[in-house]
Amino acid sequence: MPALLSPEHIALVDRGVSAIVASRDARLRPSVMRAVGARIRADGRRITVFLRKSQSQQLLADIAATGHIAVVFSDPPSHRTVQVKATAALQRALRPADETALQRYLAAMQQAVAQVGYGPPYTAAMLSAPRDDLVAVEFTPEAAFDQTPGPRAGMPLPAGGTP
Repeated sequence: MPALLSPEHIALVDRGVSAIVASRDARLRPSVMRAVGARIRADGRRITVFLRKSQSQQLLADIAATGHIAVVFSDPPSHRTVQVKATAALQRALRPADETALQRYLAAMQQAVAQVGYGPPYTAAMLSAPRDDLVAVEFTPEAAFDQTPGPRAGMPLPAGGTP
């Protein structure tokens, strides 16, 4: 089975762009929070987002109860955006190896957000989190959508390719 995301979309996520995580409860009420870090496996088949437990209690409860997750990855300067969804997300504790991903994500976001006029201290404050307050949420993307503003916004991405 081909990877769901194209190399171009994997590179977008891997570059370290804004990540907004959402889920829903059994009554379909949404929950949402900004991730403070993200990473994607080189083949695009596994994504990890990092959330602050103290700020994401409802979101984490919804993910634990339903397994459902949607993440929007968006490049601030270009607004190039992809959304991925899954129904079997799992939470786990932070691992020492995650530190590199978190540092890389912060540096990438500082660079991206600087392009729209906000300096590194702004982004550092936005993404700051005590490590004991972080949780990792891992999932395999099951659906992906182009969410870049324009005529293709909301369209499903073809598996492993670009439209």
